[in-house]
Amino acid sequence: MYRLLSIEFQKIFKNRASKILVILYFSLLFLLFLISNIEFDLGPIHVNIADQGIFNFPFIWHFNTYVADYFKIFLAVVIVSMMANEYTYNTLKQNLIDGLSKKEVILSKFLTVIMFSLISTLFVFLITLILGLRFSSYNEFSIVFSQLEYVLGYFIKLVAFFSFCLFLSVLIKRSAFALGFLIFWSMFEFFSHGILKYVILKENKQDDTLIDKIYDFFPLESMSNIVVEPYSRLNFVKTIGTQVGIENTKDYSVHFSNILIALIWIFIFIFLSYKLLKKRDL
Repeated sequence: MYRLLSIEFQKIFKNRASKILVILYFSLLFLLFLISNIEFDLGPIHVNIADQGIFNFPFIWHFNTYVADYFKIFLAVVIVSMMANEYTYNTLKQNLIDGLSKKEVILSKFLTVIMFSLISTLFVFLITLILGLRFSSYNEFSIVFSQLEYVLGYFIKLVAFFSFCLFLSVLIKRSAFALGFLIFWSMFEFFSHGILKYVILKENKQDDTLIDKIYDFFPLESMSNIVVEPYSRLNFVKTIGTQVGIENTKDYSVHFSNILIALIWIFIFIFLSYKLLKKRDL
């Protein structure tokens, strides 16, 4: 396992573009520290982000894991390039000549996906813990380390997304086209969901919960369902909602069913990646 990871990290950090993207990704995660300084006016209401409870335990676990997820596209480019470069520079064929099996090739890529996801999760965990201990109004041990399921959900979400990227790079071989298909698929899920839910079903006066349940099994939708948006939990959003008479009944929990769906997709993506590579004549 160490040998496989060592081979992959040597390839990544000897590639200047990949190295810059990895450094940029972890640098952007530091922006979470700057959120405490954000202030703005919302009509007559002056909003200081630090006063909205986002740094309070346990809410900060939810907020930071959701915000940090925005930056995963930088590592996604690295994951896609990692496989695409194997075809471009014929290093895949050379690795097979040197004694690696195709199974070990895919395993090395998947181990890299897990390692990047784990390092990112630990990084976000430490940033969140530091911010929370500094700004949170609640510092009791039982409160500080409650709702850590958001951290687990963040890790699973990253592994699933990067596994999808790995599968696309094996399928398409070219990083630009693989990333283009990733964008296309995200738009397809978003717009097709909206069309089916708000146009077809609404016009026929049917219950639209069925279409939501169907799309919960789509790859990107299932990943996004693990950690849902936390913004409507902020104090000023609740205040505005109360003033306009909107009652918030949203469920913000991390559900095992969503994690299970993502785990199934991880297995499917890695299995299909191996099958594709196994069938190809390199």
